[in-house]
Amino acid sequence: MRLAELSRRSGVPTATIKYYLREGLLPPGRRVTATQAEYDDTHLQRLRLVRALVQVGRVPIASARVVLTALEDDSLDHNSRLGTAVWALPHGPEAAADDPSQEAARRTVDALLERLGWQNAREYGADSPAYRMLVTAVGTLARLGYPCGVADLAPYAHAGRQLAVADLDLIERYESPDEQLEAAVALTVLYEPVLLSLRRMAQAEESNLRYGPEATQA
Repeated sequence: MRLAELSRRSGVPTATIKYYLREGLLPPGRRVTATQAEYDDTHLQRLRLVRALVQVGRVPIASARVVLTALEDDSLDHNSRLGTAVWALPHGPEAAADDPSQEAARRTVDALLERLGWQNAREYGADSPAYRMLVTAVGTLARLGYPCGVADLAPYAHAGRQLAVADLDLIERYESPDEQLEAAVALTVLYEPVLLSLRRMAQAEESNLRYGPEATQA
């Protein structure tokens, strides 16, 4: 297919595709003339992954290039490739290195992971963006005087584990590794507002059960 058809089938403007080609995010097509090239379904699939990373996940171009390099690294297993793709996603601000609340928060998080038996999370530790984001969040909670001990965090961790099972079940609906990588990125980003909305709706339901008119009458 020519560039115009690749653009039509992918929904990505030709100017954007050319930019991805220049940045090395998309492999060059097969040259047919001095000014034209042909592309195939592998380009279409790669373009979908790039779009998931850059347009949906808001991953910087340099980070997207790291993910795509990992995709092509035959020495990495599928688990490592999925981890690289998800780790590249923005994970929110991190606390300052000299924040005194962080060391205590780190101990709390480590104790939580030990209780849960999440050996993989403990092994990666500070190398994991999600770990650092959790430490920052726990440090903020502690600094403001809100409950954030291991017992307080454990129910959220158990709920997170159940969500991870649902996530991977969704991803496994896709057959090829490339499709699963694309889905891992896109679904991680797109389901986060779904989770936030459902949590707040569930809070409203639970609040009504506990404190609503019928609960008062009971």
